[in-house]
Amino acid sequence: MIESRLILITLLVKLGVAAAVSSALARARTFQNLLFNQNRKPSQTLALLAFICVPLALGVWVRVVVPNFFAADIAFETTIILGILLGPLSALAGAAMLSLPSMLHHEYLSLPFLMAVAITAGLYGKFVEEEEVWSFSPFVDLSIYRWIRRNLRKPRFDRQVLLLMLIVGMEIVRQWLHALYPHRLFALTTDSWPVRLATWACAAVVVGIPLKIWNAIRTERSLEEQKRLLLEARLDALQRQINPHFLFNTLNSIASLVRFRPEQARELIVKLANILRTMLKDHDSYVLLRDELSFTDDYLGIEVVRFGADKLKVVKEIDSATLDLFVPSMLLQPLVENSIKHGLEPRISGGTITVRSRIDGGRMIIEVEDDGVGIAPGRTHSSGVLRGTGIGMKNVRERLDVLFGGAAMFDVTSRPGRGTKVTLAIPISLENADESQFTAAVRSSTRS
Repeated sequence: MIESRLILITLLVKLGVAAAVSSALARARTFQNLLFNQNRKPSQTLALLAFICVPLALGVWVRVVVPNFFAADIAFETTIILGILLGPLSALAGAAMLSLPSMLHHEYLSLPFLMAVAITAGLYGKFVEEEEVWSFSPFVDLSIYRWIRRNLRKPRFDRQVLLLMLIVGMEIVRQWLHALYPHRLFALTTDSWPVRLATWACAAVVVGIPLKIWNAIRTERSLEEQKRLLLEARLDALQRQINPHFLFNTLNSIASLVRFRPEQARELIVKLANILRTMLKDHDSYVLLRDELSFTDDYLGIEVVRFGADKLKVVKEIDSATLDLFVPSMLLQPLVENSIKHGLEPRISGGTITVRSRIDGGRMIIEVEDDGVGIAPGRTHSSGVLRGTGIGMKNVRERLDVLFGGAAMFDVTSRPGRGTKVTLAIPISLENADESQFTAAVRSSTRS
């Protein structure tokens, strides 16, 4: 029989072992993906079992070969965790791995006992909801207090307490079998009832510690996923925005052309259809600059007809090296629309819109400039640089902030009566990557 003082020290070290191993596993992204995958393949389940059982089987081997070092053996508690998280079949496989070192040292009851534990815990895991498993608390006293308080008001069956009783009950059975066959099954036994109660409580806490640590990671991943979905929804909403005045004016222009210039009216209808199709379809967050320019050409084609070719001129100064670089989709149209609406439309004689692109170091520079009325002096930013305040400007700025954070630049400079220039700078360090890689890298940098 083991000395009571040694048992208490062992129990404290076991708590540290459980916390250290579960924390170390939780830091591995591969382990997280395997643990939280709801549709694991058999090969992935085996990989997850290897992650958990290999280091803990080494702990059993250390307990067997090192005298009076019992804390590394948490095979019993690990089998319970495998059962409630992965199910009885996976827990049986884990039990076989964990019992191998002890079986080699003639502790022949370890395998059948751990298999019985695996089946019991696995059936419990099948019986309860997933959230009830993850919410199991290592603070056993608080759980009992909450259970008593809750059931005094409204009696009900509590699966949390059931798990606690199962853990304690199986630990009692293990100690009883050890008393009958001391060299065939390992257990911490003592004649001191306070120490015996401590061993029962420790078993429940050792089960609860990994569940709490991994549940914290699970919650964090869930929040990250919700944040990603929210950002995608925001981006999708921003990308689908269309100025109702533009649509109304375009339809009026088409109506006025139908009788006298039907071919031109048909051309406008085709361009408008292209714009609406692009806005309404499920598109990617990034497109090639050449495709973005093609979409903007349809918009400008409509505006040229509305204003007249003599009042609205379009100049392009596009560096051919930028045409195959990725940019956020529907980036230019809001800027061009803003230039026409606020820069050229108030001007009787119209004007010119110039679209430029070039590469400057590791960034692609895009400029949209007009020679319209400019921005009133009262809207100048305190630094002397004008910031867009229209819906189109806010749209573009918000999307750049969401996608690139501080890596992108958005500035507006204006000279009243002489025009306005919008300058964008977008990082292109992944210019040779395909779109999916670029998107994934940008999202990763945004989260970090």
